[in-house]
Amino acid sequence: MLKEWYEIKGGHRLEGTVTISGAKNAAVAIIPAAVLAGETCVLENLPHIQDVQCLKEILEELGVTVDYTDGDCMRIDSRTLTNTKALSEAVSSMRASYYLLGALLGRFHEVELALPGGCVIGARPIDQHLKGMRALGAHVELDCERNIVRAKAERLIGAEIYFDVVSVGATINVMLAACMAEGNTVLCNVAKEPHVVDVANFLNMMGASVKGAGTDMIRISGRPRLHGCGYAIIPDQIETGTFMIASAATMGDVIIKNVIPTHMEAISAKLMESGARVIEGDDGRDFYLRVIMNERPRPINVKTLPYPGFPTDLQQPMMAYLCAAAGVATINETIFENRFNHVKELRRMGASISLKDNNTAKVKGIPALRGADIYATDLRAGASLIVAGLAASGTTNVHNIHFIDRGYEYLDKKLTGLGAQILRKEK
Repeated sequence: MLKEWYEIKGGHRLEGTVTISGAKNAAVAIIPAAVLAGETCVLENLPHIQDVQCLKEILEELGVTVDYTDGDCMRIDSRTLTNTKALSEAVSSMRASYYLLGALLGRFHEVELALPGGCVIGARPIDQHLKGMRALGAHVELDCERNIVRAKAERLIGAEIYFDVVSVGATINVMLAACMAEGNTVLCNVAKEPHVVDVANFLNMMGASVKGAGTDMIRISGRPRLHGCGYAIIPDQIETGTFMIASAATMGDVIIKNVIPTHMEAISAKLMESGARVIEGDDGRDFYLRVIMNERPRPINVKTLPYPGFPTDLQQPMMAYLCAAAGVATINETIFENRFNHVKELRRMGASISLKDNNTAKVKGIPALRGADIYATDLRAGASLIVAGLAASGTTNVHNIHFIDRGYEYLDKKLTGLGAQILRKEK
């Protein structure tokens, strides 16, 4: 198997216009959710990323007819779905496959699912998912020897469910199952992220009754059946933030199109605090954000929080940006443990970063990072190394880019269009 990496010749200012793709985190939940319909759903604005392709293959293994040959559009016909056992290696290799738990349980009242994998960024337990399914009346058991979860119910009955922690995955997963439960379900202490709202909007397009997404409480009136629909995925909040940070890190001037500015307020605020200009606009067709930076960033403090706070998925790119701050910046990671795997790689580039209790980083800025051979350990760590390489002097080789391919569509081509010197190489 060929090994691929990015060769980046840093120090080139990003300038121009880039268009954001569909949201990865919404797409990987909406694709499994489509099987609830038992009819044909057509999804548009899907990003061309590995996770979407992997979900296509998983659905086909279950007997679903999937047509994904026309640009960013996927046609999912789940009338042919015959198998509620999702046990393949593809299922266990990606985190988002767990949305099949709620989708298959909701439609068929039974499911057997290989426990998911994905990026190694902490324990990320699924106990809140299982708690929600049990509250709806399902018998749930974990087979730790085979690494499988089984759930079965004669009937799913609406319930009031309070999540012990705010969890995007659990919020969406239980929402999927509850859509076809009997009676009313109330989900309390839920996640408010934009992709939670997008999934709820999709479910409503299929005939579900989901109210309150984007607030602390979601109310669901169960339906005996749902129907097919067409739906366009929202723009990717994290890709948008990555390009915003990359523009600032390279002293750039970039217009970022196909965005929802309200989703980006936490990132915009921190970039402006660091000295960047963030301008919101509307060209008559799309909203856009323009990010301009002309000096070393001022040191700032960043604390990751559930939406609408600063997103954990942008903590790592933001750290790469702050490596050049004129002073000492502080980053506090409150969502996931082990999300500082990129620090060792940034240190290879000359970064001065000290860690405390594995959740706080002190970043002492230097004038510029220098190119090095560095290795991604997960998707967002990979994005941070790209940002670092773009801003660094000399040549940076970013390895393990299969992690980056999971969540960014045509990243090298988009960056090249902005003037970056980045090549995808293989051997």
